[in-house]
Amino acid sequence: MRPKRSFVALAAAMAALLGLSTSAYAQFLVVGDDNKIHWDDAGKPVFTEPGKDEVVILDIKNREAPAIVASLPLMNTVVGPPTNLAITPNGGLALVANSVIYEANGSGGWKPVPDNKIYVIDLQATPPKLIATVEAGKQPSGMAINKAGDLALVADRADNAVTVLTINGKEVKPVQTVPLGDTVSAVAITPDGKHALVTKHAANKVAWLDIDGQAVTYGKNDIAVGVWPYNVEIAADGRFAVTANQGNGGAPDGGAGSVSVIDLKADPPHLVDYVGVAPQPEGLAVSPTAPLAIAVAINGTLAQKGAWFAKENSLLDVLSWADGQVRKVGSVMAGRLAEGITFSPDGEYLYVGNFTDGDVQIYKVDGEQVRDTGKVLKLPGHPASMRGSTP
Repeated sequence: MRPKRSFVALAAAMAALLGLSTSAYAQFLVVGDDNKIHWDDAGKPVFTEPGKDEVVILDIKNREAPAIVASLPLMNTVVGPPTNLAITPNGGLALVANSVIYEANGSGGWKPVPDNKIYVIDLQATPPKLIATVEAGKQPSGMAINKAGDLALVADRADNAVTVLTINGKEVKPVQTVPLGDTVSAVAITPDGKHALVTKHAANKVAWLDIDGQAVTYGKNDIAVGVWPYNVEIAADGRFAVTANQGNGGAPDGGAGSVSVIDLKADPPHLVDYVGVAPQPEGLAVSPTAPLAIAVAINGTLAQKGAWFAKENSLLDVLSWADGQVRKVGSVMAGRLAEGITFSPDGEYLYVGNFTDGDVQIYKVDGEQVRDTGKVLKLPGHPASMRGSTP
């Protein structure tokens, strides 16, 4: 009987190894580059001819030396929160929403109008490739995928609604639209997959959704938060949700930003605190392994030239709830117009996309300390958004 037990043990070890091999797909990051917009000295957006954007796939198995494994010629945009893309937890698929397309404005220029496209990218192909395009509502923006990897929610900004997508292997299909009554920007799903939060940025609220399998309902339950909540993320343990509140209708004015803290273990979940952060927070990420969140503040890097609050660098504000209360524990500089942000799957590294600089900046995370490694990866364009297999 011993040889049989040895064979079973060997088979179990091989199965574990195969499981580890499958999880290796989660070493990817997906980046949306927008190469058709810039800002003039007055801080006004200038829209140029489309056709030069790309979606870039990065392999981060070597944490401090990411490699570009694919660059797909797909339209993307900086319009909206930098969470218009996501990777399934098993690392098999990337979903990328394109919020707007450009149309000629009749005077030789271009203007953005709502799009409705979701690109489905097979990350297991060599190299990764586009395998399908599906339709959501108008101006699909923030996106989230549940931990089971079989459901995605997309905030349709111009439709005041959320599109529900089912994921079955490599098939992605829209199955439901949930009207929310106000403009929406970002969405996050609780770790147990039973609820979701959706930012209603113009209403200064967050909507609470219920999820039962593939059915999503909105009982018109909203949580009042800070001014202009543009982004939302949920702690890996489901304890807190945090929103990045830009203030002043999202326009840069030099005033401080804030992060709202929602206690998700309370009944009912409700706002419990505000934490002050640098001006105009937009990017937001939570650690997959620690009670840590990072708010990315644009910090005057989009200001009119010569404005008193104009700055050269964005800021990363580090938030911790290791002692049970969310508090700011530090900050570190990023590049110009930092947008997308994500942790490595082990939580030991942080990646930040600097739009103006056209690169990804790499940070080391040690407890509550976030340190710039000094290493950057130059991209073929301007990173407007970025996500990994963790929010």
